[in-house]
Amino acid sequence: MDASLAPVTVPPGGQIGGTNSGIVARYRAKTPGSAELAREAADLLPSGIAHDSRHVDPYGVYIERASGAHKWDVDGNRYIDYFGGHGALILGHCNPTVTAAVADALSKGTQFGASHGLEIAWARAIMRLVPSVERVRFTSSGTEATLMALRLARAFTGHDRMMRFKGHFHGWHDHMTSGYTNHFDGSATPGVLDGVASAVTLVAPGDIEAVRAAFAAHNDFAAVILEPTGSSFGQVPLRPEFLHELRSECDRAGVLLIFDEVVTGFRATAGGAQGAYGVRPDLSSFAKIVAGGMPGAAVAGRRDILDLLDFEAMAKSGREKIGHPGTFNANPVSAAAGITCLGILADTDAVDTATATAGRLRHALNEVLAETKTPWAVYGTFSGFHLFMNPQHRAIDPLAFDPFECSMAELKEQPKHLASRLRVALLTCGIDTNGRIGGFTSATHTDADIAETAVGWREAIAMLRAEAEL
Repeated sequence: MDASLAPVTVPPGGQIGGTNSGIVARYRAKTPGSAELAREAADLLPSGIAHDSRHVDPYGVYIERASGAHKWDVDGNRYIDYFGGHGALILGHCNPTVTAAVADALSKGTQFGASHGLEIAWARAIMRLVPSVERVRFTSSGTEATLMALRLARAFTGHDRMMRFKGHFHGWHDHMTSGYTNHFDGSATPGVLDGVASAVTLVAPGDIEAVRAAFAAHNDFAAVILEPTGSSFGQVPLRPEFLHELRSECDRAGVLLIFDEVVTGFRATAGGAQGAYGVRPDLSSFAKIVAGGMPGAAVAGRRDILDLLDFEAMAKSGREKIGHPGTFNANPVSAAAGITCLGILADTDAVDTATATAGRLRHALNEVLAETKTPWAVYGTFSGFHLFMNPQHRAIDPLAFDPFECSMAELKEQPKHLASRLRVALLTCGIDTNGRIGGFTSATHTDADIAETAVGWREAIAMLRAEAEL
C-alpha cells in the first residue's frame, strides 16, 4: 500500500480540517501544497475556484504539469486523469504533434486583429468530419456557440420559443440555466429575466410524446436543442431511435434541430454523435476537442441559416444581419491546435481506441463492485463512464446494469456527502474523476492505467467502509 494511505491519527476529541474523517486526513497529509494554494485562492476567487465543477470538499488538487493520461500536483503526486480537461483531451495531455503546432503558431503571434489562413483550414477540418456542416462560425467557448445557435434559430424562423430537455447542459447563458440541476419547473434562476425563462419549454428527456404535446400546445418554436447522447454525455442516456423520431417531428413542425456536440463532437465518433446515429441536425455546437484542448468553439450547420451572419447574403436578401464580434474568435493558436487534433482523429483510430478503453475500464470497475458486494454500477457510452449510486437501493448486478430501467432523477441522484468522500478517497488513491464520479478516457489511457484504477477503486471502497460510509 502507498505510504500516503497509512492510517492518520486524529487527536482525541479533535478534528483535522473540521472533520474526523480518516479519508480527509489522509488527503490533507498527501496534499499540503494544494491546501496552501486553496487557502490563498479563497481570498481571491469565489469559493477559491474558476469553475463550479472544481469545487471539492475540503479543497481540490492544484496541478503543475500533465502528460498523456497522467497529471502531477504541486506536491508531486501523480494522478490517472479521467477528468480529461472537461472532455477536451481525446488525445491526452500534451500530444506532441498538437503541442508542436501550438508552439509554432504561438511563435508567430496570438492575436492579429485580422483574418488568417488557419481559420480556413480549421473550418475545412470540421467539414471533413461532419457532413451536416456547410458553414462554420467560430466562437471562444461552448456557451457562446449554443448562444449563437439559438440566436440564429430565432432569426431564421421568426419564432422565439426554444425546447430543451431536463438535465441537459448547454452552457451558462440565460436560456440554459433552468432545468439543468434545479428549477425543473422552468422558473428563472437568480439573475435571469422571467421573460427569458418563460420562452423555454422544458420536457422530459427521451419522451417523444412530450415533444409532440409541446408542439401541439405552441406554434412558436424556433428550435429544439439537446445533447444527442443524453445529458452529461449519457449519464441519462437517450435511445438512438428517439433522435430519429425527434428529427421527424421537427421536420413536421418546421422547427430547427440543434445538436449540442460540445462534448460528443469528435468523441462519440470522429464525426460526432450525429455520425454515430445517422441523424443530421440543422445546427451543431462544437467546443473542447474541436480546438484540440485549447480555448475555442464553433457553431456550424446549414448554409442558409449561417447566412444570417453573412454581410453580402443579408444585403442581397434585404434582411438585417446578426452581429457577431468576438476578440478571440478563430484565435490562430487555438486554430492550429484544432486543425492538428482533428487531422489526427480523421487519420487514426484514436477515437475508437478511447472508446474501447472506456469499455474495459467500466468492466473492470464493475468487477470490483461485484466482488466487494457494493450495490452500485458503472455504465456509459463511447469513451465515457458514470457511477450509479443506487439511491433507491435496487437489487442490481453491476455487470448487467441497464440505465434505461431507471428514471432521470434516479440516475442523477448521488448522496452529496458520500460522493464527496468517494472523490477525495479516489484522489488519495491517485485517481481523478469529475464530481459525479465519472469522466472520460483518452487515446493514451492504457491497460496498466485501468489495472491501477481498479486497485485504487477497491481501496477507496474499503476506505469508505472503514468509516461506515457504506
